[in-house]
Amino acid sequence: MWQGIQVITNYKTTPSACDSDASLPDALNDFYARFETKNNIAARKTIPPPNDQVLCLSTADVRRTLCRVNPRKSAGPDNIPGRVLRECAEHLADVFTDIFNISLSSAVVPACLKTTTIVLVPKKFTVSCLNDYRPVTLTATVMKCFERLVMRHIKTQLPPSLDPLQFAYHQNCSMDDTITTTLHLSLTHLDNKDTCMNAVHRLQISIQHNHPSATY
Repeated sequence: MWQGIQVITNYKTTPSACDSDASLPDALNDFYARFETKNNIAARKTIPPPNDQVLCLSTADVRRTLCRVNPRKSAGPDNIPGRVLRECAEHLADVFTDIFNISLSSAVVPACLKTTTIVLVPKKFTVSCLNDYRPVTLTATVMKCFERLVMRHIKTQLPPSLDPLQFAYHQNCSMDDTITTTLHLSLTHLDNKDTCMNAVHRLQISIQHNHPSATY
């Protein structure tokens, strides 16, 4: 799919390298944290209604999620490999079920699960400013499992009236479905005689339709 998009848009990759300056991490931290410097409003936790039913995860669901962990994914700041969670899912399911349910009932996520590791990827071959870096966040695999369990519950509560072309929040749908559908529509349109199209524009419209908060 990506090869088809790259051929249509004539996209060519270029090698990139990060700056070895020791002061770069502090400069990047100040650059990306500048949005929080003027925020003086303290965060407040919303108290749910008394009759609101708190989500309670089962041990079987947690075990099933741990068994589906990709062992080749990079570990987060906790340095727990995905292979350990997958191979030891039978022994760890009860422990993580208690942790997840306590977090849901108290509406508090443990700080160790919210810690992330930022990996900088240059956007260009030659970096000239801090905005030329793209921060990639590595979160704990345990937190990803927790989010996947909560997301599965949220999807079951969505109404069936969602647009069929909105792949976000749909069961068994992802960004790959968006790319596949967009590529199929583009190539089908180009099969007609005397037709042309802007593939990049169509791709951006499709992505923004499924991710309204994204900017390009």
